[in-house]
Amino acid sequence: MPGVTDRLLDDLAAAVGESDVLADEDRRAPFEVDWTLRYRGRARAVVRPADAEQVVAVLAACRAHGAAIVAQGGNTGMVGAGVPRGGEVVLSTVRLTDLGPVDRAAAQVEAGAGVTLATLQAHARQAGLDAGVDLGARDSATLGGLVATDAGGTHAVRHGTVRARVAGLQAVLADGTIVDRPALLKDNAGYDLPALLVGSEGTLGIITRVRWRLVALLTSRVAALVPLASLEQAAALLATVRPRLQSTLHAVDFFMDEGLALVLDHLDLPAPVPERAPVYVLLECAATSDPTDELAAALAEAGVEDAVVATDTAERGRLWRFREAHAEAISAVGIPHKLDIGVPLDRLAEFAQRVPAEVERVSPGARPVIFGHLGDGNVHVNVLGPAPDDDAVDEAILRLAADCGGTISAEHGVGRAKARWLGLARSPGELRAMAQIKRALDPDGLLNPGVMLP
Repeated sequence: MPGVTDRLLDDLAAAVGESDVLADEDRRAPFEVDWTLRYRGRARAVVRPADAEQVVAVLAACRAHGAAIVAQGGNTGMVGAGVPRGGEVVLSTVRLTDLGPVDRAAAQVEAGAGVTLATLQAHARQAGLDAGVDLGARDSATLGGLVATDAGGTHAVRHGTVRARVAGLQAVLADGTIVDRPALLKDNAGYDLPALLVGSEGTLGIITRVRWRLVALLTSRVAALVPLASLEQAAALLATVRPRLQSTLHAVDFFMDEGLALVLDHLDLPAPVPERAPVYVLLECAATSDPTDELAAALAEAGVEDAVVATDTAERGRLWRFREAHAEAISAVGIPHKLDIGVPLDRLAEFAQRVPAEVERVSPGARPVIFGHLGDGNVHVNVLGPAPDDDAVDEAILRLAADCGGTISAEHGVGRAKARWLGLARSPGELRAMAQIKRALDPDGLLNPGVMLP
């Protein structure tokens, strides 16, 4: 068997060059564990192709040797979809970084799958446009990964998830076929294969390039942090201000005082409000002209008198730091179980109220921390305490989300973390259809085995 293994490495080196095949343990290590530190596995090798043709050659080598493949972007995932389980070849998109000129007439740009979100944002803004997506991992998260998971982020309340940003893409299927759909503004000829690959988590093809649909650059912004007594009040606040801010509402997130306490301790910062509250809602409005008066009027109508308002960039950044630092503050305490779920807005408060009891039932003494995107009912449940391989709390929270009429995955994906519970969110008929699509496009099961499908 050593000869077979060596021949695989030789064939991979022939495909991409010897320097971009990482087989030594110390060079593989950063690609073998995810951001949460919860999911890890040994890779046979890490390979870094430079273009779609090299991806084709890598897939051919892996098919010939029966080696499975895990695609990996910036490795910011939280459900184990981008790291090996044991013995797979990790295909890193780190070299797929071509970035084309912005097509201002079409408001689109072509970018390699390895381009980071922050790079795309800066590139688009130089042309007077914007990416339409933002999230805390912007400096590391890559476009290929964002598309593969149909990521959301803070601006989904205004611009939708990443699916809405994909005008076209290039991908390599398991048999080496290159799918390269030109991004015409109107094109309804045949099946929309790019749409099928969005959110497929590397199980149907390897995304190599994206034609990204841009949005207007809105330079006038205002943010407000509103302390509230409950999530019911948060939902009522959103119901009041959303109709008034239809043309400017850019983000609506929430966090709890338990999470804020972790952030303040981790960053050694004072509280952002003079009097602490159980719940905080962070709103941001963006427009071509100053939306401050519009936001103030909406908050006044909602009866809010104690909001912390920030109009300049530094102050807005300071307020957002209290929300965006939750992930790092939680991870500084321990390895969390991260559950990303979605529930109807009218049941979000019920879900959050039931979480502590469910966690205590299956994992006594564990510590839940909740925050998320209020505008679209996306809740991030982090649980500190259970061992990384103890799935009892995961199952309890996912079943609770389903019981509240929600989904087990809103923006992080299913990965291997939630695959066994996909049936909570999808019917048996849908699961059969997904399995048939998987078998049709990847009959040998080489692409990301064990991810998404039970």
